[in-house]
Amino acid sequence: MKQYGVDNLVVHPVHAADGLIVEVTPEAAGWDTIHFQARRLEPGGEWTFDTGGHELALVLLSGQVDVRSSRGEWQGVGGRSSVFSGQPHALYLPPHTAFSLRSAAGAEFAAAWAAADGDYPPRLVTPAQVGLEIRGGDNATRQINSILPPGFPCQRLVVVEVYTPGGNWSSYPPHKHDVHREAEDGRVIEADLDEVYYYRIDRPEGYALQRVYTDSLSPLAQAGMPFDAAVMARDNDVVLIPEGYHPVSSPPGYTTYYLNVLVGSAQSLAASDDPQYAWVKDTYRRLDPRVPIYPIPAAGA
Repeated sequence: MKQYGVDNLVVHPVHAADGLIVEVTPEAAGWDTIHFQARRLEPGGEWTFDTGGHELALVLLSGQVDVRSSRGEWQGVGGRSSVFSGQPHALYLPPHTAFSLRSAAGAEFAAAWAAADGDYPPRLVTPAQVGLEIRGGDNATRQINSILPPGFPCQRLVVVEVYTPGGNWSSYPPHKHDVHREAEDGRVIEADLDEVYYYRIDRPEGYALQRVYTDSLSPLAQAGMPFDAAVMARDNDVVLIPEGYHPVSSPPGYTTYYLNVLVGSAQSLAASDDPQYAWVKDTYRRLDPRVPIYPIPAAGA
């Protein structure tokens, strides 16, 4: 087991010459689940990859790409100018899929993959198919875009986007998903999930604050390695959530975006709130009118 703390929960961007913005490998993260990259394609640029023994999700952050693969082709995937301007396009690709992305005008995208042995069909997810939820209330109101939600036809991946207006909190009350628990009827009531938070901030000097902390039931705590860390996330940083509760605060004046990828014991978002803070849910009076962050077209428009 790896000991976590302030020094190793945040992965900073590298901005490499090959277009890699930031990367999380299982070896560096201390888990055996999520591979994650954010990448930039210059105009006319191309990225090639083979999923091998993994299923993979591509999320377009900005721009458009054309995709050619051994399992099909998709033209003009994407289109939003930034993550703050509209709903995403995404593409799910199953194991043993060779593919290439090409962008005529340039694009940014995130790729996440995890070991899998299922053979689900590839699937393009369009903005109209992305579920939108306004969650919480008062200054804990936030917007959630469900890209690959629980029940999506894949084996392990869950992918969502979250927007937190300035001065608000999200992933709040603090929740965790680090122990697999089932009800008597077999329903998962908490899944054991690793998770990444990939951050974008709407102004370059912006940041978010995130606390990551374990309780006494955490496997790491029971192994004698509890942790309680408050970290700062800037644009293009990734925060690792190997275990524990993990609330986020967005400073006034800045909108915080993060892309969550979760993989673990079930394709689920089943979590447990920190009982010290769960009472806050009963105090909400209204939704923050600043969400949705951008206009959402009416169904069929």
